[in-house]
Amino acid sequence: MHGTEGYLAGSLLIAMPSMGDTRFEQTVVYVCAHSDEGAMGLIINRSMENVAFSDVVEQLDIEGSGAVPDIEVHAGGPVETGRGFVLHTTDYQHESTMPVADGIALTASIEILKAMVEGRGPRRSLLALGYAGWNAGQLDQELRDNAWLVAPADPDLIFSSALETKWQRALGKLGVDVSMLSGAAGHA
Repeated sequence: MHGTEGYLAGSLLIAMPSMGDTRFEQTVVYVCAHSDEGAMGLIINRSMENVAFSDVVEQLDIEGSGAVPDIEVHAGGPVETGRGFVLHTTDYQHESTMPVADGIALTASIEILKAMVEGRGPRRSLLALGYAGWNAGQLDQELRDNAWLVAPADPDLIFSSALETKWQRALGKLGVDVSMLSGAAGHA
């Protein structure tokens, strides 16, 4: 585990096939914060349908010189879907940047988007609209209910553009073959 003992910031949550919530079916969530007060993370394997980075830049009136980079916009989760979050490498820092774990940080300010437009943003990043949130004890209960598997995160998986294979690759990090998963975990 990363960070504080018992907490999962910096880890991946991998939805089990038995996940009852369709909003999280076959998702991989990067946990950005987890404490006894709750948890927050970003789904890293779903893109926003019909939303381009240029749309976000235009809506926020971000001026840039030259063409707007073609950056994928992810559906980070069902909470505050109009709010943007950038998960990124720590080579970019702003006063609002929150370090997470292992060279990964989170910034939710317009400044990072401006930097990305101007070509001075982080080396690797993932832009998401919305986030996944859990109240105190809620994620812990979902883990006990076998809704999620927990895996270590790595930048190659987090920032990969091959969204359709992230879920299987995350399971592979645990040595789990998706065809071997059943709806319930065995208890002795």
